[in-house]
Amino acid sequence: MSVMHESGQLLRWPYKVNYGTERSHEADVLVIGGGIAGVWAAIAAARTGAKVIILEKAATERSGAGGAGVDHWQWAADNPASRISPEELAQALIDNQGGYRSGIGTYIQCASAWETLSEMEQMGGKVRDTEDEFRGADFRDEETKLLFAYDYTNRFVIRVWGHNYKPLLREELRRLNVQVFDRVAVSSLLTEGGRPGARVVGAMGLHCRSGASVVVRAKATVLATNRPQRIWTFSSELRGISTFRPPSCSGTGYAIAWRAGADFTMMEKSMRSPFASPYAFPPYGSGNGINTWYPCTIVDANGKEVPWVDAYGRPLSGVAERCRPVEGQKFFIMGGGSSSQPHPGLSEHLGPKPIPDLETRMLAGEFTPPFYADLAGMPEMERKAIWGIMVGNEGKTRIPVMHTYTASGFDPERDMLQSYDFLRGHGMREPVLPQERTFGEQGVCGGLLVDWDLMSNLPGLFGAGDLLFGGQDHSHAAATGRYAGARAALYARRAGAGAISREQVEREKRRVYAPLAGSADGPDWKELNAAVARVMQNYCSEPKNAGLLALARTWLEDLEANEAPRVGAGDPHQLMRVHEVHDIVTCARMIVAACEARKASSAYLHFNRLDYPEMDPAEWHKWLVIRKTGDEVAVCDRPIAFWGDFEPNYRPRHDENITAMARSPNRAAA
Repeated sequence: MSVMHESGQLLRWPYKVNYGTERSHEADVLVIGGGIAGVWAAIAAARTGAKVIILEKAATERSGAGGAGVDHWQWAADNPASRISPEELAQALIDNQGGYRSGIGTYIQCASAWETLSEMEQMGGKVRDTEDEFRGADFRDEETKLLFAYDYTNRFVIRVWGHNYKPLLREELRRLNVQVFDRVAVSSLLTEGGRPGARVVGAMGLHCRSGASVVVRAKATVLATNRPQRIWTFSSELRGISTFRPPSCSGTGYAIAWRAGADFTMMEKSMRSPFASPYAFPPYGSGNGINTWYPCTIVDANGKEVPWVDAYGRPLSGVAERCRPVEGQKFFIMGGGSSSQPHPGLSEHLGPKPIPDLETRMLAGEFTPPFYADLAGMPEMERKAIWGIMVGNEGKTRIPVMHTYTASGFDPERDMLQSYDFLRGHGMREPVLPQERTFGEQGVCGGLLVDWDLMSNLPGLFGAGDLLFGGQDHSHAAATGRYAGARAALYARRAGAGAISREQVEREKRRVYAPLAGSADGPDWKELNAAVARVMQNYCSEPKNAGLLALARTWLEDLEANEAPRVGAGDPHQLMRVHEVHDIVTCARMIVAACEARKASSAYLHFNRLDYPEMDPAEWHKWLVIRKTGDEVAVCDRPIAFWGDFEPNYRPRHDENITAMARSPNRAAA
């Protein structure tokens, strides 16, 4: 077996290949995906005394959307310096999305993000300003030595030194004797009797180097993979670092749960993305005043400062005012951004930002491009926090931005960093074409429907992190992973091990290895991915109607039936890539099915039906739930706040989790 090197030379595949060999394992709790949610789930389950296995297609030490680092810990309303309650913050986050944000995952995050971060600190993660480098800073709590971002009054977003959190979590897995199988791409969930809709009793995967089959039997399974990318736009040559989430996130967790009969919701939501364009700039790699760079001053080519305004459009006079609620606000949550769509009545929770009509005023001659982020002109503490903590610990910026720019001579105390606003794009918020869309590369999106145990409609299948419907953020992944791992372990205590169907295993082996005999003149996996993207651009873009969506469904069915089987693979790595694109086809079909089911437009869902133009009619203010039943898609709905009251549903389960983890001999810190 040979692989093509970039030099054009054929090289031998460097690993021993064992196609068809089966490696079997058993666990109390199986975790699929070794990203942030997955490792936290495994740690929590192991701390209850459960035997835990992780299957991860990359290397757990740094894999996942948050594996390279984190600079701020969102929505930690339970921290000791917070001035708002988890209930207040969770409801505000939900309201800011018009109700289309999960009350379950969001409340778990708001009520236990700090508790989770405290455990990270016990593992060796730096959480506080222990060297007093920022003593006296406006954003520092002197009693706890915690540093805060965005809203300095209410203090519920914590700045952290998180560049090494993932390796520390990997060390904790070793200490707890969690079995981690890296380079295993899961291909299927296993169910009792091999029946869709039945209890999940394990999973199968492909070892991406040896080609062996891996079969794990488990009493409970936590699905902690990421959201599907590469649905509307795909170019392995052009995009590079411009993606926000890893382009290897192919929606496999969605696809395997869908094929097993799991419920999904909000799959109809997609949005124009500044990261969807192949011409986008590296995230946070050009000067801007939002998110990681918040609240940096922006100046034009002549050094003229761009004004900031509050949520009501009123001008602000200085940097300090950019980080405080104004009259009429108790707190703000957006850190200079905006809601998914601007709606009346949301100003009470929006944060200050540079003037929204800057482009108009530039065209009128008031400001001269190019614009620059003026770190040098910022107060010293703010400059050090932005460049030293935020840019220095955010995974997408520590190496490609901070290290690279510093090595090239950039000095934040002296230099300004150019913004690409109004040149090619808008920094992070680059304007893109309607078809340059994304499913969940940013913001809340659709996903697995779960209950307050974070269990799906399939008994024994739990979800965590970005896979869950209506959630987002690093701390959401950590908090829901921790919660789901404990719930899964408690379920495993009550449930006996289910029987694996040999017929299902053999059927899955045939499917997984089929591309090894692919057509010699067939397309490769990149071509299939590009074809899916073109179908979605053409027929499931911003304007939608029944006819367009029917064409999307027809074309995707055709690709799945006639082109996907012709895609071949020459080695285990290519075999993994082929199945990633098969899963992308499945995710695209899920999205189209959900779009066909919602017969109303919605600003909050960025959803425009030309044949149903009324925006957010009351009778359609609900969650649409889809499920695969045979060759059909079943559709039902849930009320917008179906989860009920937060505390009565959350607290007893959380307390049970904590008790279970505390009783384990594994609970003590290393």
